[in-house]
Amino acid sequence: MKNAVLVFLLLTGFANQAQTKSDLYKHYEAFYDQMRLQGDVDGVINALTHLNVLVPSKERMDTLAYIYANDNQYLQALNTIGIEKNESDSDLGVQVKAMSLKALNQPKRALEQFEILFKRSPNAYLAYEMADLKIQVGDDKGATENITYGIANAQDDMKYAFYERQQPYEVSLKAALLHLRALVEFNKDQNNPDQALATIEEALKLDPNFNLASLSKQALEARKQELQAPK
Repeated sequence: MKNAVLVFLLLTGFANQAQTKSDLYKHYEAFYDQMRLQGDVDGVINALTHLNVLVPSKERMDTLAYIYANDNQYLQALNTIGIEKNESDSDLGVQVKAMSLKALNQPKRALEQFEILFKRSPNAYLAYEMADLKIQVGDDKGATENITYGIANAQDDMKYAFYERQQPYEVSLKAALLHLRALVEFNKDQNNPDQALATIEEALKLDPNFNLASLSKQALEARKQELQAPK
């Protein structure tokens, strides 16, 4: 009789626990929907974290990491899904790793992730990102290949955003790629900036208000004057 009572109590306890977990899950699903409706990022993160604890989900973890990254919480994003190169990761997961590692100044690791994305769906925007990162790590040959692809596949209406000024601005993606080409040309021969200057002029013809290109042009002209000064 005692054994029967013990079994009954255990079964009742498991049932109550399952019911409680189910209720909690429904609660946080509703909470998540409400936080999304209100545009409350912290609330959405809170809800997704609880849902993942209750019922772990790779897709939901990717979503959580994306929300962190989109809120400039890059370290938290990577702590959520890791930094490893994994060919089986979802497109969203790879995208989060790429953008977060780039933002945290990890060009080599970021490049690994962008290469996965480019292999899956090549486009001019990814070509720009890869070229930019390759210049940072000293791979001018690889950068040139990406720049050539990007310019060939960039449409006139494609824009790229820059943030070096207080007010962010957009320029033609083709102009942005030409700016990178000028940097590579200068890296190849820093004692002859003429070709790089000509390429910068091409970029500025496409977008006269391209501030970063204007700054690069000033630096190249200063370098040319330095080379021409009597010694």
